[in-house]
Amino acid sequence: MLTIDLKELYLKQKELDEEIACIHHVTYKSTHHKRSLALLVEVGELANATRCFKYWSNKKSEPLVKVLDEFADGLHFFLSLGIDIGVSSYIVGYDDYHLDASEHFNLVYKLICNFIESGKEKDYKEAFKAFLSLIYPLNIDIEQVIVAYYLKLKENHNRQANNY
Repeated sequence: MLTIDLKELYLKQKELDEEIACIHHVTYKSTHHKRSLALLVEVGELANATRCFKYWSNKKSEPLVKVLDEFADGLHFFLSLGIDIGVSSYIVGYDDYHLDASEHFNLVYKLICNFIESGKEKDYKEAFKAFLSLIYPLNIDIEQVIVAYYLKLKENHNRQANNY
């Protein structure tokens, strides 16, 4: 299993979350369920961009830039929920589960739902690990995901500045 220290990303996410909270008069507590649902939706948008489950179609995946953008959206909500529950470590593992993409997405959904139900950090970490591990069946690397996160972070700050 590989690990990555996401401390800087958690800090950047906290800054964005605080900006949103100030502008929209919300708190982590008041938006917890909405952010949980948003995470599920964003994972679905990532799956949709990959088209990995569309056995009835000959169309290929969306371009890599779109897939990475959707991955970054999911990462934003994972980080935000981690801040919300007060994660004790910024080091997150990821590993090749040796699943095809569809099976892996199903696992991610299951683990996110486990976390939503329990609210426990161990379930959060397990779900986050599975999410980051999607890099393997999607044939992308963690550095591409981090770059995509920073690009989306900049876009999200711009959106807040422009009354999104």
